[in-house]
Amino acid sequence: MKEQFNDPLLLAGKVLTIFMQGVMALAAIVLAIMIPVVIFFENAINTEISAEHAETLSNLPTLPLVGLFALSIVAVALVFLFFGKLRAVIGTVGERDPFVPENADRLSVMAWLLLGVQLLMIPIAALGLIVSEWAVRIEGTSLKIDAGLDLTGILMVIVLFILARVFKHGAAMREDLEGTV
Repeated sequence: MKEQFNDPLLLAGKVLTIFMQGVMALAAIVLAIMIPVVIFFENAINTEISAEHAETLSNLPTLPLVGLFALSIVAVALVFLFFGKLRAVIGTVGERDPFVPENADRLSVMAWLLLGVQLLMIPIAALGLIVSEWAVRIEGTSLKIDAGLDLTGILMVIVLFILARVFKHGAAMREDLEGTV
């Protein structure tokens, strides 16, 4: 069945998911480049920083920074996959066939992906705080890390799990209805 994107909302959803996947891919590439840069140029970075801020600064927190980048890549990859699943769901709505078992599975996977992101935010925030404490010592640097509990993200995970059940039930009802006709 050919996708129908005459509905501006569906078209906007498809464009937004593609755009967000592009942003996530770019973010992953930048983070992946930063890991070897920090590792291989650690001495040069420390020399440059200590020349300007020797009295207030210790060495670059390389291990926490690399850990922050690595965990961020994982989180970005999960978000990339999330938007891919969302785009697939939008496609079935455009085909006028959203209550299929695949969408129930997609919504469930989307919930697990977001739960993974929520859990990753704990060590990411911890590493971010370590790096920010180091960065604050540089003159004029101000870095804010929001390490609070994200109730919206947790609510979204719960809503997606519920929607997955709704879609699974809707697909089963549809199969039962088609079997009686």
